[in-house]
Amino acid sequence: MVLTFGINSCTSPCDDCETTVKGSDFFPLEVGRFVEYDVNEEEVALGRPAVVRTFQWKEQVAESYLDPAGEKVYRIARFRRTLEGQPWTPDSTFTVRLKIDYAVRNESGRDYVKMVFPPSEKRSWNGNSYNNLGEDEYVLKDVNKALKIAGTAFDRTVTVVQQNDSTLVNQDKRIETYAAGVGLVYRERINVQFCSSTPSCIGKAQIDFGTRQFVRFKRTGME
Repeated sequence: MVLTFGINSCTSPCDDCETTVKGSDFFPLEVGRFVEYDVNEEEVALGRPAVVRTFQWKEQVAESYLDPAGEKVYRIARFRRTLEGQPWTPDSTFTVRLKIDYAVRNESGRDYVKMVFPPSEKRSWNGNSYNNLGEDEYVLKDVNKALKIAGTAFDRTVTVVQQNDSTLVNQDKRIETYAAGVGLVYRERINVQFCSSTPSCIGKAQIDFGTRQFVRFKRTGME
């Protein structure tokens, strides 16, 4: 089965969207809300066939609570299955905190500033402000753009470009797209090293090794 990835853009004029859609609308956090995703991962290494994995994720707001500082925290439970119709099995958990002007997601014990509010075109910030990984500039683009993903139309989305670098020797691409009223609807992560050992392969995007991951919205609901 051949799978293709991408986002089909639509045009939707909106002169006052930024004043009518709050940043927090891109992070709906009602307890019981879930989003399901189709995930495709590809692991590439020179001299052997690519290893492709396809599966599904389900991320559900499991609970909310106050941390020791009195801040409201939402715990998100992630489940995984290989095929449609199989039972979900626990995969991992993470947390989300919404501030007045930004959203923080804790993954593997580290805080990442996922978005700043209000979202506006080309606005940038340090996604690693609250961890020790060094500065990492995130940039907003396509704010309040209408998109269609996997057959589902979203009136207003915003894309966070965490990294999008490509050179003769490597590609590092990390983007996330959020839809108002839904949350994350698309994620793309590519980290590959290109062949640079011989002049004949330089500049031809021949991959020595690396990984690609594509996460695409499937459905959402409440339980």
